[in-house]
Amino acid sequence: MGLDDDSSGPNESLTTLELYYKPDELESFLNFRLVGLSSYSLGWPRRAAAAFWECTQGRITKARMEALRMYAIDRFCSSETQAKFLSYARAFLSYLTKTRLDFRYESFRLFLELPKAVKTCKLLTGRIVTIEDVHNVLSVLKSRYKHGELDEQHYVAYNALIVFGAFTGQRLYATIGRITARQFREALKFRAKEPTLYVSADQDKVRCAHFVPLHSRVIEAVEPLLDGKKDDELMFPLYALIQWFRRRREAGNKIPLSRCGGYFVLSDLRKFTEQHGDVIEWDQSNRAYIMTHGVSGVSWAHYRHPLPEYVYDIYMKYWKDVRFDA
Repeated sequence: MGLDDDSSGPNESLTTLELYYKPDELESFLNFRLVGLSSYSLGWPRRAAAAFWECTQGRITKARMEALRMYAIDRFCSSETQAKFLSYARAFLSYLTKTRLDFRYESFRLFLELPKAVKTCKLLTGRIVTIEDVHNVLSVLKSRYKHGELDEQHYVAYNALIVFGAFTGQRLYATIGRITARQFREALKFRAKEPTLYVSADQDKVRCAHFVPLHSRVIEAVEPLLDGKKDDELMFPLYALIQWFRRRREAGNKIPLSRCGGYFVLSDLRKFTEQHGDVIEWDQSNRAYIMTHGVSGVSWAHYRHPLPEYVYDIYMKYWKDVRFDA
């Protein structure tokens, strides 16, 4: 039986039915889903498509759909991630239903439902990142500089990235890794008043252009980086710092987090900003805007448009006395 033979007997049921698809159909659907995504969002659909092919090999059957479902349950701990993975599989079945004009493909969605687990408690993140953890990271950087592992140029740049990330909660790849020297120079023109960095829509994961207040500690850490940089140069050596942390981990020199069993990774900077915001009772609207968290919906799309001076003033009301020193 070939891959295009979808024939079935008159008494065929879902338990015995076997349908087929071609590899180029899966590839076409993947390309359809990738249109319009930013470069840092392409990985997930590609992994989902690869896993779909691995579990099905061009055949749609009850057994293969159940195998795909178990793959998701065994591979991912988070129910949200499991649902996201299986949602891609169900979408592909719907795609086949429409492109082949055969409703039977969509019937197999039945076998891709997650089990209805009993929730014993509301899940909270297990990663707790405190101000002491940020102090510790900065102390490690300073220690490695004093011992000659880091030269002055790298130490200053790494220190500035940590301080900026902790104070602002900006996303690593979408924002921190793409900010230019020009943006900081423009922001520092207003240092006597309300220094705010403008992040454009293409530098934000959810495409929300926004202003980011610059705390005096951030300015102090970042300003030395501007010397000799051209306007279009990236401000922070994000990937170099990622590699530095990776080498330390591989050498057994992880930086532990004080309130949980994990160790520090750069994405913890954003978690710190969110969690410490609760400690200092940071205004929720100001927090959502600066971190571009939860800025969808009618309220943000049609009514709110914070001005930079007010974004700065409200932010500094809560963060003014916060400092990180190695």
